[in-house]
Amino acid sequence: MNLLIVDQFGCGLDLAIRAKACGHSVRMYMRNNKDGSRCEIGDGIIPKLGDWEPNMGWADLVFVTDNTTYIHRLETYRDKGYPIFGCNIEGQRWEQDRVFGAKIMERAGIETIPMQSFKKYEEAIAIVLENKHKRYVSKPIGDGKKALSYCSKDWRDMVFMLNKWRKEDAYGEEFVLQEFTEGMEFGCGGWFGSGGFSKHITESWEHKKLMSSECGPATGEQGTIVRYTQKSKLFDCVLKPLEDFLHGINYTGYIDVNCIIDKKGKAWPLEFTTRPGWPLFQIQQALHKGDPCEWMLDLINGKDTLRVSTDIACGVVVSQPDYPYDTIPPKENTGYPLFDLCEEDGTKNIHYSQVKAGVMPNESGQNKEPCLVTCGNYILTFTGLGETVEKSREAAYGLYKKKISLINSPMYRDDIGEKVIKMLPDMHQLGYCKDVK
Repeated sequence: MNLLIVDQFGCGLDLAIRAKACGHSVRMYMRNNKDGSRCEIGDGIIPKLGDWEPNMGWADLVFVTDNTTYIHRLETYRDKGYPIFGCNIEGQRWEQDRVFGAKIMERAGIETIPMQSFKKYEEAIAIVLENKHKRYVSKPIGDGKKALSYCSKDWRDMVFMLNKWRKEDAYGEEFVLQEFTEGMEFGCGGWFGSGGFSKHITESWEHKKLMSSECGPATGEQGTIVRYTQKSKLFDCVLKPLEDFLHGINYTGYIDVNCIIDKKGKAWPLEFTTRPGWPLFQIQQALHKGDPCEWMLDLINGKDTLRVSTDIACGVVVSQPDYPYDTIPPKENTGYPLFDLCEEDGTKNIHYSQVKAGVMPNESGQNKEPCLVTCGNYILTFTGLGETVEKSREAAYGLYKKKISLINSPMYRDDIGEKVIKMLPDMHQLGYCKDVK
C-alpha cells in the first residue's frame, strides 16, 4: 500500500514507522514550524514531502492527523472519492463549534449541559456575577488555545480570568460558559467508515495536567488509560445515537466524546473530538494487532477488519522544555540523543513524535555515532499492556526505567492510572466498565 500522511504537528511519525516496518511505501508531509523554518521531524527516518497535493494520486490511503489546517483543501479530494481517513469539514464543525456540536447531540436525543455563547467578555462577566453560587467552565469556540479553556473554583477566579483575557484581547472569536458538573471524567470513541462504527469501541481515561496529582498547566492529554471493548454503556448513551448523523455527513475516521458521569450515573457529554487523539492514537496502536493501516482502508470501504488486544493500555507522554508552552525556537530543543533507542523500538511500545535521525558521541568523544535525537519538545509516548489497570501501569513504567534514557530534563507523569483505580468501584456501581479491573 502507498500511505500518505498529511501531518500538521508531527503526530503521525509513529504510524509511519509501523507502516514502513510492515512493507508499505510511506510518504509524510509536515508543515513548516511557526517561525517559518522547515520541520525536521522524521528526517532520516521517513521520506518527507515539500507538498502533499501532488502525491494524492499516488496514495492508496491518505491518513490525516488533525482537522484544522488543510481541512478545506482536502475536502475537494474527498468529494472526488479519494480514500481519505480523517475528519471532513462538517465533522470539524461538530468539534470546533461547541454550540453546534451540542445541537447535534440534542437532535440525536442526547441531553447536554446547558451553555451560553458570548462575543464580549463584559457580557460573560455579568452572567457570572449574577450567579455567584455557580461554578462555570469557559471554552473557546473554534481552534482556540488550550489556555483559553478554564474550569473555575468559584465566581472570583472566573471573573479574574475573563477580565485578564479581555485586557489582553486574547481571543477575538466566540466563547462559551457552561455550568460546572461534578462527577467522574470518562470518554469513549469509535472508528467510523461507510459501514458504520467498528465493533471495537474505545473507552479512555485522560490525564490532562502536566504534573502528577492533576497539578500544573493543562496539556490536552499527558497520559491515558485505554481499552477496547465490544460492549459499552457509555458508547450506547453518547455515540451510537449519532450513527445516522455520521453517515449523513459521510464521515470517516475517529470520533470521541468526553463525558462527566454524575453521582446518579447519568453521562453528560462535554465535547466532540473528530480526529485522532494525541497521544490516544499512539496508545491505541499498542492495542492494535496485525497491519497498522490496511484496516483503515477497509473501514472506508465498509469492512471492519480491525483486530485488537483485550488488554488495558497505559500510555505516558515524555516531553522536554519548554513544553507545554512551545515558545522557544525548535533548534533549541533539537539534537538531544535518545540513548539506546532505535527506529525498530518504534514498532513496539515506544511511540515517537518529535524525533529524527542524528548523532551522539562515539567512543572517541566525537559526535559521529548515528542515533535518534529530539527535534521538538513533545518527544515520545511509552505504553504498557496488562489485564488490569495496575498491571498496565507496571508494564509501562517498567519499560521507561529499562529502556528510555534522555537528557535535557525529560518530563513525564508518574501517576497515570492511579485515579482510574480509585474511581472504578464507583463506576462499577453505576453500571460502567464492570469488566475493567
